[in-house]
Amino acid sequence: MQKHSVDAIKAHPRYQELVCTRKCFAWNLTVLILAIYYGFILVIAFAPQILGKPIAEGAVTTVGMPIGVLIILSAFVLTGIYVARANSKFDALTRAIREDLQ
Repeated sequence: MQKHSVDAIKAHPRYQELVCTRKCFAWNLTVLILAIYYGFILVIAFAPQILGKPIAEGAVTTVGMPIGVLIILSAFVLTGIYVARANSKFDALTRAIREDLQ
């Protein structure tokens, strides 16, 4: 790609909107998953009795196991949310930028 094309794209207001929107959304999801994960780790470190309780009287499975599974599933859900946003809003902005610059 030629330098003037790159400069034209970078100067385009919709490109700047795309970059800002995508970056903010990605950081929000990153902070959310880190809060979920490190919150779980902090509970394990400082209050393990909470996660060590059996689900039911006499059960072997503790409360921590399903919570751990939910944390893993939350990563998949957040990835799906990002992909859905990327396929709708981010792709629409990219198409609009291409159309404007042609």
